[in-house]
Amino acid sequence: MSGWLMVAQRGREQRKSLREGRVFSGIQPTGVPHLGNYLGALESWVALQDEYSTVLYSIVDLHSITQPQDPQILRDNVLDMAASLLACGIDPTRSILFQQSQMKSKKKNEGSVGLYIYPVLQAADILLYKYNAVLMMSRTRKVKALKDPSSKMSKSDPVKLSTVFLTDLPDEIVLKIRQSVTDFNSEVTYDPETRPGVSNLVSMHSAVSGQSVEDVVRLAQGLDTGQYKYVVAEAIVEKLKPIRLEIQRLRADRGHLESILTQGAEKAQSLAAPVMREVKELVGFH
Repeated sequence: MSGWLMVAQRGREQRKSLREGRVFSGIQPTGVPHLGNYLGALESWVALQDEYSTVLYSIVDLHSITQPQDPQILRDNVLDMAASLLACGIDPTRSILFQQSQMKSKKKNEGSVGLYIYPVLQAADILLYKYNAVLMMSRTRKVKALKDPSSKMSKSDPVKLSTVFLTDLPDEIVLKIRQSVTDFNSEVTYDPETRPGVSNLVSMHSAVSGQSVEDVVRLAQGLDTGQYKYVVAEAIVEKLKPIRLEIQRLRADRGHLESILTQGAEKAQSLAAPVMREVKELVGFH
């Protein structure tokens, strides 16, 4: 059997072994994700494509207009988020990636009332496709801000050196990690309560390298925290390099990104249509 046929056969067998059910999660188009988004949620999103038969991921742009938005920036952010999700491993052949506002059943008048119907939008996202599970954006790995390890890493952090973005260049990552807050103890240990700064570095190193926290700490023996920061930075640079390059490649083809989102919306619409018919019948619209 030729190589590509063997791969295709394995792919079909793998799809057959997936758990029946629908899983949904959404993310606002607020620009390129950061390291905390990736380690805390997006890696799990990628893995779920190999676990469930139907997985839907929505770029929830309607949720973002609870605050004033520049239309062009919002459009760019939607495509940046699409490029980022694809670069991280979201595969349109194994999941449905779509833009929330492209759904015909959700468009009408929702943008005009913003914050007032935000809970309704959230409920609609959950109910419209009859999901078995809804994944929240709460982070399974709590990546902390580099400059303030008492708070989580955030895109909106006013201190720019606190956040590592997926598109950061190697020199930018090294600078941010090198200037991250630790403490006066030069030993590398893991104790989030008393040493949150160095523990945050250990946690990130463990996550991007695939090693346990214990293994990471053991390998860091003999290094002071200043030396260890370069080890962590190198591991993060290596992990994010293919993602950064793929985001750059995808950004250059807006038509391709728009096509993926349109096809995803059509697939999501086909799942939502029977639910909408059922709702209309129940309330007497049919």
